[in-house]
Amino acid sequence: MAERFDLLQRALQHMLEDKKYATARDILVTMNPSDIAALFADLEEKQIPLMFRLLPKEMAADTFVEMEPDAQQLLIQGFSDNELKAVLDEMYVDDAAALVDEMPANVVKRILKQADPEMRNTINQILRYPENSAGSIMTTEYVALRPEMTVEEAILRIRRQGVDKETIYTCYVTGPDRKLLGLVTVKDLLLEPDDERKIEDIMLTNLIFVNTQTDQEEVAKTLVKYNFLALPVVDGEGRMVGIVTFDDAIEVIEDETTEDMALMGGVSPS
Repeated sequence: MAERFDLLQRALQHMLEDKKYATARDILVTMNPSDIAALFADLEEKQIPLMFRLLPKEMAADTFVEMEPDAQQLLIQGFSDNELKAVLDEMYVDDAAALVDEMPANVVKRILKQADPEMRNTINQILRYPENSAGSIMTTEYVALRPEMTVEEAILRIRRQGVDKETIYTCYVTGPDRKLLGLVTVKDLLLEPDDERKIEDIMLTNLIFVNTQTDQEEVAKTLVKYNFLALPVVDGEGRMVGIVTFDDAIEVIEDETTEDMALMGGVSPS
């Protein structure tokens, strides 16, 4: 597998050198964003922006999130304002917050300048939570439903709002004050035979959730233990403020494992 990847990497490098951009693009669009991100590690600096610009807009954003901070910084410094805004517009807000948290001050200033006001405010809110807390790794992009909605109205809301949400399989039911009341899954809604049935009649109310201050390692363990795709996050008054998704939990577990191995080896983790 590694040998095959090396061959692909060398082939793409030769295509860039020979200016066979269309052929390179045709190969890249068939790949997973995490694999594409790995390709950038061994590219020359001048080739990184070139290959990145071959990617379709949505795939470019997904790949950017997976890249190493050094490569991200190099790209941001080379982006035009329009290019940077296009990437930010396709990113989920928790990924944007993580990006801001890793960049130097001059790069952060440029990122926040190009982010839309709503994303900028949300990034600032997330960064105010303690490091390694649920609040610091959550996303505010989830589907919220009202208990008085009908099944038909709920499905319509998911169709309208779901395109911008990180996950739509689990939807959260909140009151007027954003108090977390319950949850329903898309499966529940699609299999409900009565379109006029109220959400409050079918939602689950025995919920497992975490607080914004909960340690991120505990959050990750809870997600894995219960095999959840996402876990709701509430503030001190029980108001829903976001969700932590399974992919974020995996990153936490990987980071903790790396740190533990480094400590066992007598090396201070960076």
